[in-house]
Formats: sequence, structure tokens, C-alpha cells
Amino acid sequence: MSASYHYEDNSHCPASAAVGMGYMLEKQAIRSVLDVGCGTGTWLRAALDAGVSEVAGVDGVYLDKGLHIPIESRSITDLTKPWNAGKRFDLVLCLEVAEHLPQSAANTLIDTLTAHADTIFFSAACPNQAGEGHLNCQWPQWWQGLFNERGFTCDDSIRWRWWHDSRIEPWYRQNCFRAHKNASTGKEPRIASVIHPDMFESVTDGLRNQILDQQITQIENGRLSWSWNLMLPFRSSVAKAQRWLKTES
Repeated sequence: MSASYHYEDNSHCPASAAVGMGYMLEKQAIRSVLDVGCGTGTWLRAALDAGVSEVAGVDGVYLDKGLHIPIESRSITDLTKPWNAGKRFDLVLCLEVAEHLPQSAANTLIDTLTAHADTIFFSAACPNQAGEGHLNCQWPQWWQGLFNERGFTCDDSIRWRWWHDSRIEPWYRQNCFRAHKNASTGKEPRIASVIHPDMFESVTDGLRNQILDQQITQIENGRLSWSWNLMLPFRSSVAKAQRWLKTES
């Protein structure tokens, strides 16, 4: 399966990744990083610049230009299927990727992440978050449950440390949390469902589009009442006349 995403139309800021990576590497001796869904490699570039000695990326979209990392550091695979790099890393990233895969692939993706490291930073679009090719938008606690099933405890302290740092792109500030291998998994608090103020317009636009699509489907399938269908031409004519009068005035 090839992911539906066009990186040339959805640029991500390297400076944002550099700031975010600075937070991630605090108080941790990280020598190797794997980014699942690495895109153009902005986060891996930030890791290299911060002194990480080994980076690797995997993605479902082929790219041969616009990369921030050597092309040999980036592999292409179908992220809906099991994949293994054949080694483990100190840290795994999977940032704003999971929503681009069908819900049926969610368990496979989390298996891939947890097979490669004991510490994972993860973020995925919330319900109704606007964006290209969003197939499975979930609140963080939905993903938290999948990590718990694999023996990983989750916390969103990174999200609150990023919350007011406008140098980091807002979707990361809203959605990111850490999963860590822990024997007491599942006993931690559930990660709160929140909308960042800088993401409010994006989410409300997504909800508005979803409602509009549902209404169009209802109209096309004849699911609305006879009275609604009979009144529609009249309502449309009145609205058109009102717009014309407003323009003329």
C-alpha cells in the first residue's frame, strides 16, 4: 500500500523539528533514532545535528529530492504490513503518521514501533483534524490502549512542555506523547483529549467538512423527508435573492 500523501504540498519546518528534538533528547543518552514515517527526514536531521550518531528512517512514500538526510538512510516499505529493521534503537519516532493508515493497520504499526525500542515518541491526528489522506483519526488515549497492550506506559508530559512553544508546529504540540516499556503498564492516567488553540480552526474546519459530506450523502441517497425536498427549491431561491439584493445595495 502506498500512503496517500504529497510531501511537496505539505512542507514541515526543519526548525520546528530541531526545537522539538532538543526537548526529546534532554536527560537521555540517545545514540540511535529510528523515524517510522520519516517524510523528508526533518526530525532525523535534527537528531544528527544534536549529536545522535545513527539515524534511520522508513516511509511509505518514495522521495529522491528534498531530503534532509542521506537517501541511503531512508527506506521505503508498506507501513500497513509487518516490518523490521533487524536491530533495535535507543529511540523511535512516529509523528503524525498513523492517521494516514487504515484502522485495520493500527495494531501492525504499533507492533513495528514497539519491536524497535523501549522509548517511543508518538503523535497522530485527532478526530476531525484537517489534512491530506486522513483515514484513522483518534484521540491519544485510543493509541495509549494499544501501547498498553504491548507493555508500554504512556505519558504526555512532552505535550505540555511544548504547549506554549510556538517554534514547534501546533499539531505536534497538541498530539504528542511518550510510550515507554514499563511493568506497571495500563495503570497510568488516560491521556486527555484536548485541542490546542492554534489547531482549533483546523479541527472545526474538518468537522464542518465532515458534516457537509454527511448532508450531501443524505441528499444523494434520498434520506431526507419529502417536505425538506419540496421546500429546498424555495429556500434556495430566497437565499439567492437575498444575496443578489445585498450585492446590489
